[in-house]
Amino acid sequence: MTNDLENLTAEAGLKEADVPVLLAALLSSSRRVERVALSSGAVWIKRYGTERASRWVSLQRMLANLIKAPFLRPSPLLGDEGMAAREMRRVAQFSAQDVPTARVLYSSGAAIVFTDVGDTVDRQLHHVLNNDPVAHDNMLVHCAAELGRLHSKGLCHGRPYPRDMFLKDGRVGFMDFEEEPDRVMPLEVAQARDIWLLFLQVATRAKLGGKTHDRAYKAWADVAPAAAVAELRKLTGFLGGFLSAARLIGRVHMGSDLRRFIVATSYLKQVS
Repeated sequence: MTNDLENLTAEAGLKEADVPVLLAALLSSSRRVERVALSSGAVWIKRYGTERASRWVSLQRMLANLIKAPFLRPSPLLGDEGMAAREMRRVAQFSAQDVPTARVLYSSGAAIVFTDVGDTVDRQLHHVLNNDPVAHDNMLVHCAAELGRLHSKGLCHGRPYPRDMFLKDGRVGFMDFEEEPDRVMPLEVAQARDIWLLFLQVATRAKLGGKTHDRAYKAWADVAPAAAVAELRKLTGFLGGFLSAARLIGRVHMGSDLRRFIVATSYLKQVS
């Protein structure tokens, strides 16, 4: 491990003094995600195997097969090193298509060291939340447009939330590739699920309401593959069957997740 890390001084611009600091962080901590400050800048360590797999994953797979809803299928369960390998493979896949990602500096077993990409889109949205609603919503629309461009390249993310995006030179970059939905469902279904998941955020976070919803959907649909648009129509048609029950439950208790589901699904069902 030490020799591999020392090689980073030339490949990644790390200074020799950074090697023992990074090595100590890799060996001494068990946190899932950790920021490590080095003399040449910060890096991030991501570890797999620090969290127990949820029983919901198996139940979700059974439910998806039972009701014939492929978009509900979870990504394949892998071991810790398999999850790390999946993330690195997905990073390489996105980079090969000129999509900004955090660069892999080093990996060892179930741990990966990434470059720092700065603030996530989520943090930048919070920065302008109360003082610039136009800039806030423009960023949401930009995310939808970039997701459409991602889909046009034959890719899908699996969890396109603002916390898993960043901005680089005016473009939206993506990180945290723990999901691989196109392994368990057709690509166009995975892409339709991507935009639905993003709209769970857009629908309730937009400060300017329906105007932003319209702009965000158009920004995605204008560049997304026609097959993904068609699958979104099927997805929202299926989920639309649960809206009445969701609204009924909401009369008793309208939690944030339920509200996102109702607003996003209702809107996309109307326009798709």
